[in-house]
Amino acid sequence: MYTVVVRIPIAITCLTRGLDIRKEKADVLCPGGCSLEEFSVFGNVVYASVSSICGAAVHKGVISTSGGPVRIYSLPGRENYSSVEANGIQSQMLSRWSSSFTVTEGKSAAQEVTGQAVSTARPSTGKRQKKTPDKKAGNKDCKADIAFMIDGSFNIGQRRFNLQKNFIGKVALMLGIGTEGPHVGIVQASEHPKIEFYLKNFTSAKDVVLAIKEVGFRGGNSNTGKALKYTAEKFFTPETGMRKGLPKVVVVFIDGWPSDDVEEAGIVAREFGVNVFVVSVNKPIPEELGMVKDVAFIDKMVCRNTDFFTYNMPNWFSTTKYVKPLVQKLCTHEQMLCSKTCYNSVNIAFLIDGSSSVGESNFQLELQFAANIVKMFEVSDIGTKIAAVQFTYDQRIEFNFNDYNVKENILEVISNIRYMSGGTATGEAIAFTMRSVFGPVRDSPNKNFLVVITDGQSYDDVLGPAAAAQDAGITIFSVGVAWAPLDDLKDMASKPKEEHSFFTKEFTGLEALIPDVIRGICGDFVASQQ
Repeated sequence: MYTVVVRIPIAITCLTRGLDIRKEKADVLCPGGCSLEEFSVFGNVVYASVSSICGAAVHKGVISTSGGPVRIYSLPGRENYSSVEANGIQSQMLSRWSSSFTVTEGKSAAQEVTGQAVSTARPSTGKRQKKTPDKKAGNKDCKADIAFMIDGSFNIGQRRFNLQKNFIGKVALMLGIGTEGPHVGIVQASEHPKIEFYLKNFTSAKDVVLAIKEVGFRGGNSNTGKALKYTAEKFFTPETGMRKGLPKVVVVFIDGWPSDDVEEAGIVAREFGVNVFVVSVNKPIPEELGMVKDVAFIDKMVCRNTDFFTYNMPNWFSTTKYVKPLVQKLCTHEQMLCSKTCYNSVNIAFLIDGSSSVGESNFQLELQFAANIVKMFEVSDIGTKIAAVQFTYDQRIEFNFNDYNVKENILEVISNIRYMSGGTATGEAIAFTMRSVFGPVRDSPNKNFLVVITDGQSYDDVLGPAAAAQDAGITIFSVGVAWAPLDDLKDMASKPKEEHSFFTKEFTGLEALIPDVIRGICGDFVASQQ
């Protein structure tokens, strides 16, 4: 006799993932009230099994955040899960995963006609369902953003590549990955670099270890320099999960030696504030040194040429004893000397000429010049600070160092500065800025810079006030336009004068000077750190 079997959907949580349901087909019930921020979703229509089921259902439009029944179907793994924004959820990219799923609309009670005896499944009433624990905060004493740059070249080969992944998995477990602890991602270095997963993709050690196991061997030349430069420039962004104010770390694993030049990559990494560690395995023996392009390749990659940033293992076997010492290095943030850069550790004040000879349209070009310089720096409450003063015979503080900590706000304020018009007293303006703008931040750890923009002869002395400012630790760049006397520009500029004074005949020429000013600021900052 045919009977109706009523199947009650499995009650799940907001965080239940596809891989937690080990059935080819299942009916589940998503709770209401899930926050969109809770969902971790990889793919579109077909989702990696590490994705939240309820998140995928909302993303596909099967349910809303009010919850409801969902049917999940298990699917094979695939390459390249795409990133698509839908229904308020931005899914994430994932290069590869071993299993997938898709979702369709479910029913509150799934009914099937069978030839079996009547069977009605009821939810258990004897015990309260256990709550899934929230994601762990992780090791707050080791809070950093870390990229493991793994060797995927033919140098290492498939077998040692797998041993390398096992070692990195052990390191990941010991680090204490969590929402308030370290976050990690993987970049594979081979012929061409490939980001396997980003900082934002996983915030638990368990998920990171699973993701590491899924990384496939690519092969090719060991273009370590190319991969390091790519990682420094592309990996650490707010969009990929970088957190402001935390150490940025790249751990380069290299089996043997690089095929390419690494010196430029090391310089770029340091300029971007990345602390590069090198873990070398199977270092070249004396007989092999003739094949090595640059025998000092480790020294040129690391943040500083000290033992702290280098780590050597003889081979990939019996590596457990090397895990803890490496983790201790990665959690010793006070020794991460490359975290501070010219982009995140300076105070820059702009002294902007608002005299009558400038004119309204040229004044806007001065503001654009200042704004375009600001765009290059990492402004935050613990990073770079910006201030602006407009001067004629009088001085007006447009905003001070501690008024704004968000770059976008500063750019908006700069664009709205009103043109004063009047005479030109540059010397008095420098003295005013030193006293009223730099005075309150005299104890700041940031290096102080003043960029003076002027188009004409000052009616007062500029040499004395500029010398006093420099004695107070303020580096001055003078930028002259049109009728600005070259003698005044050199009198104001810090030494060497030719590297700190600039001139253009037209206000439209200011834009071309922006790279020179930024390069000068960074050069002075690096020199001050030696």
